[in-house]
Amino acid sequence: MPLFSNQPSSNAAIWEPQAADSRLASTAGAADAGVFTSDLSVSEYVLLGEAGFEPLGFVIGSSIYHIGLQVGRWSQNQELQVLTQAMYNARELAMARMQAEADHLGADGIVGVNLRMQLYAWGQGALEFVATGTAVRALAGTGAHKAPNGRAFTSDLSAQDFFRLLAAGAVPVAFVLGTCVYHIAHQGVMQSLRQAGQNQEMPQFTQGVYEARELALSRMQAEATQAGASGIVGVTVEVKNHVWGEHATEFLATGTAIRRLADSHRLPDTTPKPTFTLGLDN
Repeated sequence: MPLFSNQPSSNAAIWEPQAADSRLASTAGAADAGVFTSDLSVSEYVLLGEAGFEPLGFVIGSSIYHIGLQVGRWSQNQELQVLTQAMYNARELAMARMQAEADHLGADGIVGVNLRMQLYAWGQGALEFVATGTAVRALAGTGAHKAPNGRAFTSDLSAQDFFRLLAAGAVPVAFVLGTCVYHIAHQGVMQSLRQAGQNQEMPQFTQGVYEARELALSRMQAEATQAGASGIVGVTVEVKNHVWGEHATEFLATGTAIRRLADSHRLPDTTPKPTFTLGLDN
């Protein structure tokens, strides 16, 4: 089974537009007098400080990608491998550029990663893949929280969940994903007529959806293994219909791969614990 996930070329991975250079040079991560930028709420910013981290700058990666064509057989369940590969490549380009910005700031990681797609009126047949997050640095400055490969970790966890993870003695490694673009077979006319008016499972559809989800989940798990993680938290499986027609669907599995830290890096028991307050006002 092909994994599809591949690392972009070195030039593509570290490419940053010149406009990003001037923006990053004015952030707290690049200059002592710089200001940090972030997509954190006020509560998340305070909690990040309680966890022993400081925000450095808002980081972003983008790739506008033309999705190729592939024809699926009308009556057959099958993966559309050309489309799957395109969705992997475009997302990895965006993620790699976001991570390159974080490395440029000397960050230990990126929290609150958001990966989205958008269309433009002038780009028929093209999708923009955008990855955003907040680059952060541990105040202790030991580098123990970085990913095993020495680069900034990536995580889609909220600041609250990031705090709880650190308190438990673990740290994010990478935002991992697995995807599969799959053609669900059409039913024949006679088969549709036989099912009319009856409660009956549609095994052809069930089998196709099962296989597509399993491919996405197994690829996400393989990414976590490759990153040196011990587990994945916050797994979600989304179904996305794009521009390929009603019977071609993308199944996207995402989560944050994590690893255990030494006990010396666990947050002290005296660290304030997040609380939930419920008001009694009507």
